[in-house]
Amino acid sequence: MASRSPAEELDVDGVAVRMSNPDKIYFPELGENGGRKRDLVGYYQRMAQARDDGADGPFLVALRDRPTFLQRFPDGIDGDEIYQKHLPKKRPDFIDSTRITFPSGRTGDALRPTSPASIVWAANLGTVTFHTWPTVAADNDHPDQLRIDLDPQPGTDFDDVRRVAVDLLAPLLDELGYVGYPKTSGGRGIHVFIPIEPRWDFIATRRCGIALARELERRDPDAVTTSWWKEDRGERIFVDFNQNARDRSMAAPYSVRRNAIARVSTPVTWAELADVDPDDCTMRSVPELVARRGDPMADISAHRRGLEPLLEMVERDDAQGLGDMPYPPSYPKMPGEPPRVQPSKKVGAHWDEEGNRIGPN
Repeated sequence: MASRSPAEELDVDGVAVRMSNPDKIYFPELGENGGRKRDLVGYYQRMAQARDDGADGPFLVALRDRPTFLQRFPDGIDGDEIYQKHLPKKRPDFIDSTRITFPSGRTGDALRPTSPASIVWAANLGTVTFHTWPTVAADNDHPDQLRIDLDPQPGTDFDDVRRVAVDLLAPLLDELGYVGYPKTSGGRGIHVFIPIEPRWDFIATRRCGIALARELERRDPDAVTTSWWKEDRGERIFVDFNQNARDRSMAAPYSVRRNAIARVSTPVTWAELADVDPDDCTMRSVPELVARRGDPMADISAHRRGLEPLLEMVERDDAQGLGDMPYPPSYPKMPGEPPRVQPSKKVGAHWDEEGNRIGPN
């Protein structure tokens, strides 16, 4: 067993934050050349601290006041994972929380980042990825972002996802009058955050995400699918509409991912998306990229728009018999939701509104 390195005290914008065992290897492939705990914590400190001009760092801008879950790997990315939604009761005074309500109706207190120190504190716990809600405290019932998750399926790759984003999604958003902010997922996918006015609940926002996904599928059904069931997706890009359901979070902009080379979920401009290579967006390279050309998501909150154009699309779909789509299996039965039954299991049987088999055909 490797010996522990002595703890260090970091000055994070005037707040003392303890970093334990800083030389522990978190990314074995990188080793001591960028893969230590101090490299991870240092990355987040650099990305969260105030800039030379006094502006907040881009990572704090992305997380500020949002309910944030912590994907922790205290023994490095090859060790056990802890996905932490609730803040511990024992925590420093500079750590703020926000009350969230889960689909079950239970409530809990999640991390609410308000300072670089709160982010560095979480990173010291072994947090590799920060996952945020699309809401801002104290109103965690009305999203201010509609999130599009373009998820490649087996047989597809990042170039296929890129084509859907650039050739289909970007023009559609322009037509509807929305501003979309793309980022690499840190894997093979692409996320697009759309700022919206926080006047609608999760159910309405999710239905708007479904309507947008269905329109992408109409425009290129050979490339895009909205099927919740994997058996029906084929070699297409799945638009994961359930990322807009309550309690679903996504990797925050500038979050490091569990990846051998420490890839980062990196905001890019639409022009950059045309030729970006996710392998070039890493914990080592992203700070220099942002220092050189700024943060493409810096003004995201200034471009919120109402959901009315998408709600019109929801009404059109409803009129054509295209209602709601299934929720994830961990959710309670939701109003208007169709049966959560795989298509292959429907053959030869009747199902009630709850998805229960009630007899053969």
